[in-house]
Order: sequence, then structure tokens, then C-alpha cells
Amino acid sequence: MAQRFSDEFLTELHMRCDIEQTISSYVQLKRRGKNLVGLCPFHNEKTPSFTVYPDSQSYFCFGCGAGGEVINFIRRAENLDFYEAVRFLCDRYSLVMPSDGVDDSLAVKRKRMYEINKEAARFFNSCLFTEEGKAGLEYFKSRGYKKSTITKFGMGYAPNDWRKLLNHLREKGYSYEEAYEANLANKSEKDGRVSFYDSFRNRVMVPIIDARGNVVAFGGRVLDDSKPKYINTSDTLIYKKSLGVFGLNFAKNSTDKSLILVEGYMDAISLHQAGFTNAIACLGTALTGEMAHLLSRYADEIILSYDADEAGQKATQRAIGIFNSIGMKIRVVHLTGGKDPDEILRKYGPERFQSLVDGAANDIEFAIVRLRGQYDLQTSDGKMKFLEKAAEVLAGLSSKIPQEIYASRLSEELGVSKQSIMIRIEQLARRKQTSEKKQYFTKIQQQAMTENTKEAVASGTNIKAIKAEQMLIAALMKNPEFYERMKDSLKKEDFTVAEHVRLFEVITEKIDDRRALELTLFSQELTAEQMNLLVKICKQNEGLNFGLTVCADCVSVMREEKIKKQQLPSIESLSDEEFAALFKNKK
Repeated sequence: MAQRFSDEFLTELHMRCDIEQTISSYVQLKRRGKNLVGLCPFHNEKTPSFTVYPDSQSYFCFGCGAGGEVINFIRRAENLDFYEAVRFLCDRYSLVMPSDGVDDSLAVKRKRMYEINKEAARFFNSCLFTEEGKAGLEYFKSRGYKKSTITKFGMGYAPNDWRKLLNHLREKGYSYEEAYEANLANKSEKDGRVSFYDSFRNRVMVPIIDARGNVVAFGGRVLDDSKPKYINTSDTLIYKKSLGVFGLNFAKNSTDKSLILVEGYMDAISLHQAGFTNAIACLGTALTGEMAHLLSRYADEIILSYDADEAGQKATQRAIGIFNSIGMKIRVVHLTGGKDPDEILRKYGPERFQSLVDGAANDIEFAIVRLRGQYDLQTSDGKMKFLEKAAEVLAGLSSKIPQEIYASRLSEELGVSKQSIMIRIEQLARRKQTSEKKQYFTKIQQQAMTENTKEAVASGTNIKAIKAEQMLIAALMKNPEFYERMKDSLKKEDFTVAEHVRLFEVITEKIDDRRALELTLFSQELTAEQMNLLVKICKQNEGLNFGLTVCADCVSVMREEKIKKQQLPSIESLSDEEFAALFKNKK
């Protein structure tokens, strides 16, 4: 077995990597008593439920259940494995990382994937300048791309051949399986034989480069009208679509403190060529909360410039909501004279697009402009309906000052007193706050119930038994001496939920080895999800007084329910109505 990091090293790492300081670079935290709270970086929320506990150097989100310590946070925030997260923190805080005997097989695999992607990018680029790639080069030229732009972005061409890339990679020392895991190849099985073939064929290619300069994925576009128009790399060890942002490797170095967010990477490339080096694009998926938090590290403001069609406007509305939820400043470009930024640049040049950026409205102005176009303001009925909707928009603002400013503008425009408009805004704001609070607490209660119910259904275990297992785990974390008095009668076989078994094993191993049970020392043994669960159990049972009698009662409940489990029908045998009934009236 590979040598592991010592508890002494991990303790030193956590002392050096103060969790408040580390997380503050990702999340805006506010002090609440001895703890800190902020909007969770791992899911969208309006009411802060993400809490950092400096005393225990841990964090927990009461909204989505994400929890752990600083290594676990970096694992999730940066999409790294445990060893890469340790390296990341050591580099950041100038700590020497011990390497002798550390099992870094997954890190080696990731390194190989970075290398094979880089080699594939070189291959596609070289093919672009061959006779076979002539059609691809002509396509790029038809888009107005200069050779310097093609070189800057490493653009290329995937030959219309089933195995040309595979054969090239094989010559460079990479296996078919490595190409498959990087999503550069697909495979088929027939009559017991496995065949591999290139994923990208007869497409112009654009490499996706992360903020650190690594080629992590590819986008491929057809040269005609065939479908699918675009093919993008699926999630791999080094690429996560929900975090995929094109052009950030260049845009992060822009002197501009804003980022122009467009729909596609072709638009982003056109903007860069025109001098807008802060342009970026989402990849293969709609904007996510994770992307928004990633972008907030590199800019103070987001300028949305999605397509002018209906789909683009819906995407704009959704993006506004996501950026608002993390407190990001937003402006929206109103595209006139073209359906997308690329068309405007080609028709009118960069000066026109710059004027549109300069005149971009903030999210409130954008919403009011859209509302204004939906009603006939020449009629009393149209004015009233427009004002009611505009008041709803303004009621969502956290500050009274912008409410006053927009109320003044509406008053002048429509001939309605500012006082009347403000009264309606305040009424709607109070109603909205009351509704949101009620929804929030209801959601938290339902989520806790649903999580336990799903666990129970998945394992065939009663919720009561799950709670007993979790209370026992929390008791051992708080009072490890209990295990010495229970170890002869308490076994891992008494647990039903597999994740609880793993937690019990790690906790008791530490107790037997006389090692500390600090949360900061569990990341090495547990997966990110298991760390989430351990922190969740500790936080949900915090403040409860555990004694040996309570622990014995928990074990009794666990054993009783394990016997009952044998008598439960399998999930597969239940009808839809019977399955749904499992989620009702659970005690």
C-alpha cells in the first residue's frame, strides 16, 4: 500500500491554509457570531446557507449538503482529486509537499490526458494546412479569421477518416483506451470484438483551454448543414462541462475588469480578433451557478451579449438570475443590426459593437425595457399593467436608493406620482420577503426529509435506522472513548447504509490507532461525497448530549431495522403507486 500523508503534515497544511482566507477568495463571507456565512458556490441560492466554522476549520451548506474542510473545498471548487488539491494548496501557501511513496496514479492519468489532448490539438492544427484540410481552412477564412487568430486559438481540422487521429496518437505512444477516456475516440463492440474510431471527423476543430493553459476538451463544427452542428467533448477526468468556459485563458489577462459573455466560441473568437480580449463563451451547456462563481474570480462585472433571437433572450433572463444570486454586477447588450456579435462585427465593424457595449443596460433597465415593449402605454390599462410588473421587478432590489431612482423615472414617463409607485414597490417587497422566507424554511425541511427518505428507499432501511446510524457516528466523533466500551458488541455489520459503514470504518481505525478525530484529517481516507456526509452528520447532531445509553439505544434500533429489512419488498417489485407511498407520512 502506498505511503500516505502523515497527520502531522495535514495538520500543518490546514494551519497554513486558513479556511476563512482560502474560501474568501471564492465566496463573499460575512461574519455571523463566531462563524461566517455566504452564498453557496456549489448551488444557486438567494439566502445564504453556506457556513464556515473557523474553530473546526470546516464548512457546511445547509441548502445542498456540501461540506468538508479546506482540501475538500478545493477538490470541488477546482475539480481536482485529493492529491492535486494538496498540491494546489501547497503551491498557493508555499508549503513543501512530501512526495515519497504517495499514490498519485490518478494524477498521472490526468497528466497523460492533458498530454494526449495537447498532441491531438497539434494534429488537428497541422491537418488544417494540408490538401485534405483545405475545406476547413476555407471555412475559417469565410468567417473572416486571420491566420494569426487561427494560430492564437490553435484551431484545426479533423480529417474525414475513421482512424487517422487514433493512428497518429498510437505512433506517439498513446493507447486506444487513453484516447477513448479523453473522448477523442468512440468504441463499438460486435461479436465480442471491440473497435475504436475517431470521435471527430470532417469538422473544423477548436481546442478548449482552461485558465491554466491546459487543453482539456474540443469543440467540432460541421462544414455543411448536417446534424449535429456542433460536437463537444463530454465530461472527463480533466473536463467538466458545467465549469467549461471558452477563452478564459486569454480573458483573465485582460486589463478590463469586465467579461463579455457570448453564446458560442465562434462569437468569442471573432470578438478577440476585433480587439475585445475579455470575451468568453459557455461550452456545451447553459450557464450554471458553478460557472458564475468561477467567472466572479476574474471580473467585477459581466456584460451579457447573447443572441438576439427568442432562445438568446430566454438565456439572458436565466443568466441574469444566476449572476444576481451571487451578487455579480451585470449589464446587457441590446444587439441591433445583427443576430449575434459575429454578424455585427462583420457588417459594421468593432466600433459599432463597442458602442453597443458602452450603451449596455444593467439588468433592471433591461427588464423594464422588455416589459415596456409588452404593453400599450397609450392606454390606461396598459400603463397599469406595465407599472405593476415594473414594481414587481423593483421590489426585488435589496437597496431603496435604486428603487427611488427608477420610481422617479417611471413617474416622469407615465405621469403617475412617485409616492404611489414607491408604496406599491414596498408592498410587493414585504410580500416577496415573507414568501421567500416561508419557501426557504419549507425547502430545507423537505430536503432533509427527502434525503433521508431516498437513503431509506435505496437501502431498504427505515428512516429511524438511518437517524440512529448517523447519531452513533456523531457520538463516536465527539466521544471516541465510547468505542472502547462498545467495540466488543458493535460491528460494522450493524450498519445498513454503505456510506455509514465506510465512515464507521475510518473513525474506528483512527480510534484504534490513537489518532485525532479532527475533521481536517479525514479527507485522505474519504471521497468528497463521504466528507460531505460526515460534516453533515456532525453539524446536524451538534449540541446533542450523547451518552452510552443513547448509543446503546441507537445500536438496538439499527439491529431491529436490519431484521425488518429482510421482510421488505424489493424496490423493483413495487408499483408506481407503492413506490410513491414510501415518500409519504414518514416518521
